[in-house]
Amino acid sequence: MTSRPPVQRVHFVSLGCPKNRVDTETMLAGLPAGRFVVTADAEEADVVVVNTCAFVDEAKQESIDTILDMAQLKEDGKLRKLVVAGCLSQRYPTELAEEMPEVDHFVGTNDLGTVAKLIGGESDARIAVGSPDRRDFDWEAPRVNSMPGYTAYLKIAEGCSNACAFCIIPTLRGPQRSRTIASVVQEARELASKGVVELNLIAQDLTAYGYDLKPRTNLTALLEALAEVDGIHWIRLFYAYPRSFPKGLIELMAKEPKIAPYLDMPLQHIADPVLQRMARGTRGDVIRKRVGELREKLPALCIRTTFLVGFPGETDADFRQLLAFLDEGRFERVGAFAYSHEEGTPSYDMPGQVPEAVKQARLEELMYHQRGIARQINREMVGRPVDVLVEGTSDESDLVWVGRTAQQAPEIDGKTWLSNTEGVAPGRIIKAVVRQATDYDLVAEPLTIGL
Repeated sequence: MTSRPPVQRVHFVSLGCPKNRVDTETMLAGLPAGRFVVTADAEEADVVVVNTCAFVDEAKQESIDTILDMAQLKEDGKLRKLVVAGCLSQRYPTELAEEMPEVDHFVGTNDLGTVAKLIGGESDARIAVGSPDRRDFDWEAPRVNSMPGYTAYLKIAEGCSNACAFCIIPTLRGPQRSRTIASVVQEARELASKGVVELNLIAQDLTAYGYDLKPRTNLTALLEALAEVDGIHWIRLFYAYPRSFPKGLIELMAKEPKIAPYLDMPLQHIADPVLQRMARGTRGDVIRKRVGELREKLPALCIRTTFLVGFPGETDADFRQLLAFLDEGRFERVGAFAYSHEEGTPSYDMPGQVPEAVKQARLEELMYHQRGIARQINREMVGRPVDVLVEGTSDESDLVWVGRTAQQAPEIDGKTWLSNTEGVAPGRIIKAVVRQATDYDLVAEPLTIGL
């Protein structure tokens, strides 16, 4: 009788954006039951899979540091196999293979389905990195939701067909490939059946969803279909390109209660010379018009945006214009990053590269400026009624509970601290009133047990 191979313990490390998290969840689900078991402790694992990010220098360095940490476990005899997947492998497969002999396998962004075969010994390919624009993307592959059971990310498209001068993502992920509405709705129903009440829709370019399909569709039609899914209470939108919104989108957001009053819309800059060099395909007046329309038609909307400082040729006047735009837009949530000099992007050889010290100084000034705006906006919330998705007790005390309003996204935004929620199960949405506010968090008093 042939003996069964021992069960392997696998540890996953997911770095970078939520889109990477979904890829990791797909790899998790691809491990055959009975042959593999997932462990949260890398030191207990037989195999470690690191899903990497390679968007900017800081992300690349984090990925490399994590790989080296896991490689040390292998050198110490605690690990049998090390797999590096995702964007870093897609970008530098040959270089990494030469410089990191301790890594057993490198897997590209569109080859994640091979991970189970590699760690199971069914394939010995050291480099499994194919074309990033593979079209037969298996959207129906199962995945394990690694978020708390009441919330999930839902990827509606892969890749990006924009050509922003600073961005390497189209090279790593290929052009936009949208899922069908039926495919997205099917996964939403499956998630809802497992207790998910909050869907966070993600794509590289959310507002371009469906334009590549035949017949063509759009985000508005997708949201109309998702709103019909029983059990889902909040649908939050991430990474909406500001250049063009599909017809009827803002009107649907205004009337459909399941669409959370939240929009992540990376703007990157407001000065026309910078936007033009960035190849953003839009102008400052168009951005202002888009923001104004959103504010007018969706007064409760929370806008999260991202800005890039220190792009080649950015002058101090350009930067001052961006700071003034923060006051003008009064964005509830802002993230920012300094321009990263990335080989393989059109901006790499542009003249006017901004010194690193200047980039960092501008980044710090922008975030300090925005902090005051965020504090003022939060203080204006005091006394207002809010719906809060209860997440559980805080790490500091079992007497204090924590949750999020519809205007607070998981992982990246602030929290709402609650009292008097004994007996309320995580995943419930309750009514509360805001009593205090800090720069990024709220303190609320529950009123009634809600939905």
